[in-house]
Amino acid sequence: MTSRFLLVGSTQAYSGKSTATLGIAQQLQARQFRIGYGKPVGTSRITTDPVPLDADAHLAAQVLNLPPECLAPTLVFWEDWLKQPDLLPQATPLTGALARYQSLTEPELILLEAPANLHEGHLFGLGLAQIAASLDAGIVLVVRFQSLLLLDELLMAQAHLGERLLGVLLNAVPPDQPVQEILVPMLEQRGIPVFGVFPRSRLLRSVRVGELAQHLQARVVCCPERMDLLVEHLSIGAMSVNAALDYFRQGVNMVVITGSGRTDIQLAALEASTQCLVLTGPNTPEPMVLHRAEEMEIPILMVEMDTLTAVETIERTFEQVRLQEPVKIQYVQQMMAQYLDMERLLRHWGHPCPAA
Repeated sequence: MTSRFLLVGSTQAYSGKSTATLGIAQQLQARQFRIGYGKPVGTSRITTDPVPLDADAHLAAQVLNLPPECLAPTLVFWEDWLKQPDLLPQATPLTGALARYQSLTEPELILLEAPANLHEGHLFGLGLAQIAASLDAGIVLVVRFQSLLLLDELLMAQAHLGERLLGVLLNAVPPDQPVQEILVPMLEQRGIPVFGVFPRSRLLRSVRVGELAQHLQARVVCCPERMDLLVEHLSIGAMSVNAALDYFRQGVNMVVITGSGRTDIQLAALEASTQCLVLTGPNTPEPMVLHRAEEMEIPILMVEMDTLTAVETIERTFEQVRLQEPVKIQYVQQMMAQYLDMERLLRHWGHPCPAA
């Protein structure tokens, strides 16, 4: 098919859709296409001047250096609507508002980040299939690898989206999974092209310490100037100190959570690859812990919640991590250049172009 519009969607939330959309946009710019960008259904409002955008679209506009005439406005914000549901009667779809996207004459090609899954946005007439039909758009799905049983999920998506589904990107694939040997051939045989297989990345899954502090509602008792450190995974210090030493040595760029009374575990964590220490319980850290943390420039966060709740909160933060840091944006560009078959995607989209 040939269309100006490409919708980048996913079957589940937090599959890497925003990252993939931005990465594809960077590849298009590298091939000298004039692009537009938008996100019809947003989460939280970031800017309304001159174009209403949500956080992901606002970041993309900045990274891609797009002028207002190349930005497709966000048409509805979940955050606004949930606060005031009467802003949009349920019987009033917004599909007709997509005509504003058709009026964008400056871009040659327009990338749209679809709602979180195949169904989100139907309340407003802005589900993935509804947007694609209204704009006559092609669709690329980003799917986070869970198991080889993804085949069933993608066959259901193919049945739902029909010929508008141009192909898929398989994201966060562990190195020990036979995706190239088994899953990719099975998808290709069933008419679902695979445009890229992206390995699991600790960097892209990392979270800033400041973001952890915000989600945990934590009190920062050491190194508040180090909130931009990136944490890649969670370790729980609930064992003997000897076992903890061996356990912590296996980790890289950790957030370690332990009880505020476990001075031995805290000191052990500070000697490992720890980026942040989260302490639960009423006790203030011992002076020796604070002194060592200051020497190592490792932030300490105090939380009032119990350890289990804090662990669950941190795990949710990892699952919902968003693309923000410059180092991640640069990595996405490199990853897309290496693993995305952009020429094949363009051919299926109807816009063949010589390689950059």
